[in-house]
Amino acid sequence: MWLTNCQLVDVETGSVQPSAAVEIQGDRITSVLTGPADRPAGEQVYDLGGRFLMPGIISCHTHLSVVFPFDATDEHESAGLSAVRAAARAKDALQAGITTIRCVHEMNRADLVLRQSAREGWLRIPRIFGAGQALSTTGGHGSGSGCTYVDGADQFLAAARAELAAGADHIKVFITGGLAHAGEVMTGMQVTAAEVGGAVRAASEKGTYVVAHAANSAAIREALQAGVRSFEHAYELDDETARAIAAQGAFLTPTLCVTRMPQWMRDHAFTADQVERAMAAGPQHLDSIKRAVDAGVTLINGTDYPPGEAGDDTVAAIREMEFMAEAGLDPAATLRSVTVNPAKLLSAEHELGQVKPGFLADLIAVDADPTQSVSAMRAVSFVLAAGSVVRDDRPRTQDAASGGS
Repeated sequence: MWLTNCQLVDVETGSVQPSAAVEIQGDRITSVLTGPADRPAGEQVYDLGGRFLMPGIISCHTHLSVVFPFDATDEHESAGLSAVRAAARAKDALQAGITTIRCVHEMNRADLVLRQSAREGWLRIPRIFGAGQALSTTGGHGSGSGCTYVDGADQFLAAARAELAAGADHIKVFITGGLAHAGEVMTGMQVTAAEVGGAVRAASEKGTYVVAHAANSAAIREALQAGVRSFEHAYELDDETARAIAAQGAFLTPTLCVTRMPQWMRDHAFTADQVERAMAAGPQHLDSIKRAVDAGVTLINGTDYPPGEAGDDTVAAIREMEFMAEAGLDPAATLRSVTVNPAKLLSAEHELGQVKPGFLADLIAVDADPTQSVSAMRAVSFVLAAGSVVRDDRPRTQDAASGGS
């Protein structure tokens, strides 16, 4: 298959190469050409009509099985129900151009079930990097959401090993409170350094990492010392901690969506108090991410909400890109937050996040230039996943043997 007549977005440099063509065989990109070029006769050709072609979106903070509002969650629901709900969200995400998802806690390990189902050909969904069930202390932030509840370093070590043995790609730990429940505070730590260390040890045994729900700077600094590599939210981030994250080469997922989409929350039956609490945290949250941008922290896009969820006239993953731009990222850096940066975090930088020979053929096309404005991402009109066309809003399929181009 050839994709022709496209403008190729180089997400590393933020530049655009006109008159490009990309050859795909199976699930891999085999060649990338710029300018007119001959193609083998008989090859299938997709003329993209001048659209901007780039890697598919990688969304790195996802809960596909989550229930809204949170207090409607039944921790004892069947694994089948969790998987079906998660599958519907995963399909929505793929249609929106999100070709890879990092899950950071799913009820009944629904992410691992979906990943296996996709491998066996039962589902067409984004490729999944899964955490299985997150680890939370008794009464901690994860309470009521179907986590694994453990206390003490030995229990954290054993529980993390159990998730990895079940097939998890990384380990998720709740180390602070958050916004989900009334009466929660975002200060302090809900785990000890030894408990975090137990999870980090288990992850390091398998060559992977720990991702931490982390609301405040003190907790982030302590978890950095323990070896945590990926942090989520950072509602309250000071300059010193931002610089420390950058110095250690750790990653931060802002999830600005959770403090900036009030209508979406109302549409999903959150109470007025829950909406007010989330929005009240918004100004400080945005200021925190501005500090992260200024410090040079490597940022990755994640939504907390299912990334293909409709909201604010787009989907959550695209709205998050716009919020990150508000925090100070230029368009090129914002594009890297959904491509090359998460690929590095996932240790998949040699096959995901760029349009290069040998990389997986996960690609999207948009109608306007995203290097000029990230709002161009609202117009995804073509999605290719593992070499198969998932969506083309204005199909131009032709056969090269018949003279098409």
